[in-house]
Amino acid sequence: MSRSFLAFVLLERPAVPDMVALAAALRARHPELATEMDAGATGSRQGSAGASVLRCGNQLITVMSMPTPIPQDPGLWSRATTAWPEASAVAARHRGHLIVSVLGQSRQLLSTARLMTAVIGALIATTPECCAVVWDAKVARPADLWLHLSMQSYAPFPDYPFTLWVDVLPFRSRKGIGAVTMGLSAFVDREIEFDTSKLVLGALIEKVAGLVVYLIEHGRVLRDGDTFGGDAKERIAVRYKNSDQFNGMPVFLCTDGSS
Repeated sequence: MSRSFLAFVLLERPAVPDMVALAAALRARHPELATEMDAGATGSRQGSAGASVLRCGNQLITVMSMPTPIPQDPGLWSRATTAWPEASAVAARHRGHLIVSVLGQSRQLLSTARLMTAVIGALIATTPECCAVVWDAKVARPADLWLHLSMQSYAPFPDYPFTLWVDVLPFRSRKGIGAVTMGLSAFVDREIEFDTSKLVLGALIEKVAGLVVYLIEHGRVLRDGDTFGGDAKERIAVRYKNSDQFNGMPVFLCTDGSS
């Protein structure tokens, strides 16, 4: 894939991050990263407006301060309230945001997601105005959750914080219940739609979340017509489909033989 990610860090009021403090926090929180200011980049000095740049290994991360709210997206905040009831109120009162991205096209999306997550966590740790993060226009989470989970940015599979990048949302289906993802397509070009009458909600969410992190780690290994399962008795069928329930969105349609 030749794409990358874009993240918005929402601010209670407009603020310019202290890039020197950010670099120090990133080194303290993630000593495995070789982090330094990029001396040749415009706006990289402490407290400067515009785009600032950090070098982490061979990657350049840009942070741009914007003194305006992000555009309204009712669907995004409606999804966020499933797990975060205050989401819409936080979105309504923010007055500025930071744009975080990696310069150039990413050849390894998981590595880019890990790095951006680590940088955003350090931003939140050093910029008290931060109140929320919108990941790739698909997933919104509170700043305190990002601050906590971003410490796991470089944890081994399956413990890295994929729940910051992908939503797993329950719905009622003709069979009983279902769950659909939002954000997985950035990694593997499709979302998951899982429909069942066998599983209870908790088990369904756990199964979909496990499949999400497996696909992020291993890539698009599920083929149209494949089956998978936790043991020899469990056979879950996979079809490539444009969703009937979610506006024709390309999905891995998963069913557990409960028709």
